[in-house]
Amino acid sequence: MTSPRYLAVELLNKTFKAGGYSNIQLNSALSSSDMDERDKKLCTAIYYGVIERKITLDCVVSGLSSRPIEKLDDVILNILRCGIYQIMYMDNIPDSAAVSESVALAKKFRKISAAGMVNAILRSFIRSEKKFPCPKDDLGAASVRYSAPTELIESLIADYGRESAFGHLEYSLQAPEMYIRRNQLRCTEEELVSALGRTGIVPTALDGCYRAEDGAVINTEAFRRGFFHVQDMSSQLCCHALAPAGNDLVLDICAAPGGKTFTMAELMNGNGQIYAFDLHQKRVKLIMEGAQRLGLTNITAAVGDASRYNAELPQFTKILCDVPCSGIGVIARKPEIKYKSLSEFAGLPDIQYRIAENALRYLAPGGEMVYSTCTLRKAENDEVVDRLLSENPGLEPCELPELPSVERGSRATLFPGSGSGDGFFIAKFRKSE
Repeated sequence: MTSPRYLAVELLNKTFKAGGYSNIQLNSALSSSDMDERDKKLCTAIYYGVIERKITLDCVVSGLSSRPIEKLDDVILNILRCGIYQIMYMDNIPDSAAVSESVALAKKFRKISAAGMVNAILRSFIRSEKKFPCPKDDLGAASVRYSAPTELIESLIADYGRESAFGHLEYSLQAPEMYIRRNQLRCTEEELVSALGRTGIVPTALDGCYRAEDGAVINTEAFRRGFFHVQDMSSQLCCHALAPAGNDLVLDICAAPGGKTFTMAELMNGNGQIYAFDLHQKRVKLIMEGAQRLGLTNITAAVGDASRYNAELPQFTKILCDVPCSGIGVIARKPEIKYKSLSEFAGLPDIQYRIAENALRYLAPGGEMVYSTCTLRKAENDEVVDRLLSENPGLEPCELPELPSVERGSRATLFPGSGSGDGFFIAKFRKSE
């Protein structure tokens, strides 16, 4: 049987070398493994934990290793990260077990000559009462505390100030909450609660939105029968902000994997029509499969380039423009994002603007559009919105409806931990008639 710690190290080697989304790599590896549920949970905890705390863990290793961290073998470095993570953050694992398992891993990976070093570093950390040297400057100390690059911290502080920036980074180190959306076309609240039974859900201030207490909800008969779909609360708020009705013709221009499309279709009570587009056929397939499971017949999904105008499409009364973004609002779910250089995001505002401007060409006079992202960077949010308003005569801000955790106005930034789920940005417009 596959060792959960061995698989965690293998995945970390792949993630830190080749990049990619952690959730996709982990789900793929676990689905093909022969581990039981207990071992899968251990592998998941170590894998995500090391990614979340990478800078902190590397600070510990640097203080204990006689060799510079950049000269350590990748496999050995990840074994050390895993061992230190267990010692620092996993109280259910004895320190002695973390050490012995890490030494055994070095041997399993055929790094026998390094096994003694692994043993010495981990035991030295334990003898030091798990203390390690931390940078003396405020920014460096914050980088180690929150395991976030200094340039990301500086960017968030510049946009929102220290308190909000540190609050977001603190929240990103906690296990993210899971939310589901009840399909009102398939069940009542009573039927959903009854069907889920022991898995348990908790109603939120947003109608139809529930916090799931156990991720096992997706393995239930209720899920298979289309009683709900998994969707973060902030994404559901985005759909409520657009407020599509049964007489609307709706465009979801960047729709995959389809969660917002499904919520809007349900808000429309299965009436009206939604056109949902994505650039790739395999992602369009996800929308179609989800709509079929939920019994939503008012969705038409197809391949489409959001940045190119399609003259064959009609004019729409409501448009959701949820653009590709840096994802800084969801680093609690995809922690690897925070280690990307901000230079990788430099071209995003222009791409986002082109998509939004193209979407406006489909908007009927008097129609409304929501621009949204799952990032907190003002360069991708407020600055894009300001440009849209200044360069498109006839486009005007539109008041957001009254929603939980959303301040009144035409745009809102939702911070993680504020009762609305992940970090998110929503702005609403109306096209003059």
